Amino acid sequence: MNRAALNLLGIALRGGNLTVGEEPVEAVARSRDARLLILASDAADNTRRRVAHFADAGQCIWVRVPYTKAELGQTLGRSAVAVCAVTDIGLAAAIAHKLAEEDPVRFDETAARLDLKAQRAAERRQEQRNHEKNVRTGKYKKKPTEGKAEEAPKAPAAAPVKTVKSTVRSRPSKANRPQAKHSSASRFANSRPVKKGKGSYKKARG
Repeated sequence: MNRAALNLLGIALRGGNLTVGEEPVEAVARSRDARLLILASDAADNTRRRVAHFADAGQCIWVRVPYTKAELGQTLGRSAVAVCAVTDIGLAAAIAHKLAEEDPVRFDETAARLDLKAQRAAERRQEQRNHEKNVRTGKYKKKPTEGKAEEAPKAPAAAPVKTVKSTVRSRPSKANRPQAKHSSASRFANSRPVKKGKGSYKKARG
């Protein structure tokens, strides 16, 4: 039996790119960090259904490999391993290709799908690197305009101030007031004549 795929699983485990066990695999699949779910050949049907559900939830691929739980466990340092998950897309594609070499009918399609996913992941990484490089080199910074300098924007003209005439009239000073002209005849026109008689001051003295 070709053990190349098992050797790659051991490399993935040592590199921290392999999750072992049903519950850890479920967690990594639901967080969409899993790239390939691997099921042992002698795993129970309930385990197979759960693995298929994990793959649907995490939008990843799962395969039943031609290795028993004991063989997987021996490779991964366990007594038995029914399910594990590869979290690196490059290793997942390499494992699928090793499985396809052993059984092309069953695993060629899986290898092709993982190759496509690996290509897209590589393109995203390259775009991210290019973006970070452009930020470091200042490519996205605005270049100064050549030739004449840019004119400063003119401030908007202020609106004309309307002068409001005051309707309050100030009273002229006493010196500037017009003096009334009174004649001697009209000065006492409305005065009552003084009567001399009993009770007058001059008669009392006299």
